[in-house]
Amino acid sequence: MVSKVISAAPIGYDAEIIEVEGDMSKGLPTLQIVGMGNKAIDEAKDRVRSAIKNSLLEFPSSKITINLAPAELPKDGTYFDVPIAISILILSKQLSSSDIENAAFVGELSLDGSIKAVRGILNIVEKIRDSGVSTIFIPTGNAEQAGLIKGVELIPIKNLKHLFLHLKKEQLTPAYEPNLEPLRRPKETRKLINDVVGQDQAKRALAIAIAGRHNILLTGPPGTGKTMLAKAALSLLPDLTDEEIIEVSKVHGLVNNSSTTVHNRPFRAPHHTASKISIVGGGPKALPGEVSLSHLGVLFLDEIPEYPRNVLESLRQPLEDKEITISRVNRTSTYPANFMLIATMNPCPCGYLGDETKECTCTTTQILNYQRKLSGPLLDRIDIVIPVQRIKNKSLLDNHDKNYNIHEELSYKIESSSKIQQKRYNRSNFYNSMIQLATVQDGLNLTDEAKKLLDMAAGKLDLSARSYLKAIRVSQTIADMELSDKILPQHISEALQYRYRDKSL
Repeated sequence: MVSKVISAAPIGYDAEIIEVEGDMSKGLPTLQIVGMGNKAIDEAKDRVRSAIKNSLLEFPSSKITINLAPAELPKDGTYFDVPIAISILILSKQLSSSDIENAAFVGELSLDGSIKAVRGILNIVEKIRDSGVSTIFIPTGNAEQAGLIKGVELIPIKNLKHLFLHLKKEQLTPAYEPNLEPLRRPKETRKLINDVVGQDQAKRALAIAIAGRHNILLTGPPGTGKTMLAKAALSLLPDLTDEEIIEVSKVHGLVNNSSTTVHNRPFRAPHHTASKISIVGGGPKALPGEVSLSHLGVLFLDEIPEYPRNVLESLRQPLEDKEITISRVNRTSTYPANFMLIATMNPCPCGYLGDETKECTCTTTQILNYQRKLSGPLLDRIDIVIPVQRIKNKSLLDNHDKNYNIHEELSYKIESSSKIQQKRYNRSNFYNSMIQLATVQDGLNLTDEAKKLLDMAAGKLDLSARSYLKAIRVSQTIADMELSDKILPQHISEALQYRYRDKSL
């Protein structure tokens, strides 16, 4: 007799259907698991045996072979503990195949029979649903996240005995009913942008960057508010849609088995000592890194020149393609990485180049070497570079009250701009920062005067093709924020002010 139980496991950003096959025959009482499983799967033998016995169920004294099909696919994790236990209960005729018809199972077993949450539950449930299975038995700890996926019946289970009684129809467990309230939850109420005194130009540049999802570099001496401005970006970003909440939660669910759903846009701020693998992803299991965990949110690199060169260069591809592909010997995984980069840096190693209150102690060579830590290809992917100058002490209290309502003003402009872009491109998560020359020629309304000014500036400033396109991207966002249906000369002029200067930031 052969038993077959449906399960699934995450493979990269996707998941794969796994069929847990069981066979029982005469011989020494052993449990063998085949199908290219790792050590965690091999250890399932002891977990499953103890869980069945401690659930007051019978573990057969026969030779049992479990196959995880397809056998050619490498498998890891503890997703198959529950399916293996169900397969053994069918082989020992404590359950029948009809009891699990059109159902799938996933979960990790404790020695006492309780069922623990697993990673990647959203990816798993989505894959099983798409395969046509109507009912999925999941750990209770995964119920909140799994409930985001519609179109499939979810049965949360606490322990193996609980599951057994449900399948025998002796003690039925009701299907999980997700919260019908909107998924979005209030963001942090503190409006950090109001805490930044002065810096009107930097605040506007930050708002433009957020509205069009332009990557931005804030540069200036220490203590000018660069980091505070960057952190204020999170409260200015529009709320995630329901679809985006699922998308972000799918990525975060792959790196931890928490039942918490990600309701707000991610803000990731890795330390400058972070390794390349932690930033772009990888490792033995090819898990997502910071660029993917900041998907649809912000990746903040404070003092960006302090990061290793190989880490910074690894950002070029995800900044361009909005996704990252991680290749290993036996696996290639592609994760989304549509994030907005916010970076800060001092103008020189000591930090005081151009500062009015303190003299710079760096040599010209030191300054150039410091600024050259950011390569040309990386700077090409940053649309806005804005200097943040020091505010005089006597102006701190005078300017504070004037900026009290700046959060509401900027939030309104950003939200209005986002709606305009959504209507223009008719695509989700597509912003002005992603437009190409074909889009410029077909869909953007650049006035003759604005084009003439841009062409003249391109000649005098020796703008590259990429810099030319960046100016159009930023000017389109400025026009959207001003509710202008055309790109005017003043929009071009402002956009050109935010370009990177070769000799000095």
